[in-house]
Amino acid sequence: MPRNIDYTVTSEYDGRKVIHFLRGYCGFSSRLMRKVKYALKLNGETARTIDRLKSGDIVSVCIPDDDTLPEITEAEINIVYEDEDILVINKSPFMAMHPTHNHQGDTLANAVTAYLTKKGKSVAFRAVGRLDKGTSGLVVCAINPLSACKLSGKIEKEYAALVHGDLTGEGRVDVPIYRPDPMKTLRACSYELGVEDAATNWYAEKNFDGATLLRLRLETGRTHQIRVHMAFTGHPLAGDTMYGDFMPEIGHQLLHCRRCFFEHPVTGEKMKFEADFPADFKNVLEKLGYTE
Repeated sequence: MPRNIDYTVTSEYDGRKVIHFLRGYCGFSSRLMRKVKYALKLNGETARTIDRLKSGDIVSVCIPDDDTLPEITEAEINIVYEDEDILVINKSPFMAMHPTHNHQGDTLANAVTAYLTKKGKSVAFRAVGRLDKGTSGLVVCAINPLSACKLSGKIEKEYAALVHGDLTGEGRVDVPIYRPDPMKTLRACSYELGVEDAATNWYAEKNFDGATLLRLRLETGRTHQIRVHMAFTGHPLAGDTMYGDFMPEIGHQLLHCRRCFFEHPVTGEKMKFEADFPADFKNVLEKLGYTE
């Protein structure tokens, strides 16, 4: 169903045009303006983008449904939070994000589309940031293009990873990343060959016998960034056979998006979410003697 939003014009936009208010104060992109320009109202009456505003006016916007959706496939998803504008999910490490050659119909995109369709919403899958298959944790999905536009690059995430070796204190890995073979997803680090600047900050949370649980925050969002950066430093992630051989029996990297922080794209409210470790990650930590 379409998303209807009412905005009250602030004094700084008194005498200015509707388009200036929506682009500036409300954060509408030029692309989104093209979608909504014929569905605007000013104080309940049909409005144009060039109409002048007065402080206290009510500008109403109708954001239409999406026309193109992923294939609908029902699957269990762990919903952490939901409203008219965002959906926050704790993703399983065993689920891919988007349909690819190797994943058709079994992805988070398919499951979210099925979930929202059952609720009468025709919504394209808009994950703000992505997690690799094998990585678990918080994924923020925008339910409309306004939310996607306003959240892009504005979500702060904190990851947890179990890595090989004993690390203490904190550190920063600032090494460019590149793709040695364009036909493969494998990444590598190189000061000479790297084409994507990348920086990762890590903080040692708990030491075990030959392993360390880290908290990590990214300054950039490159593909495989945490995995390739930690392997470059000699501390590959547990279970990550693409970049190391520490605990290969786990079957996937123990990397989890544990917390995320952002401002709500419509209300401006400060949002904070936290997701528990998945069962296999938790089991490994418990065997090592970790208690939260």
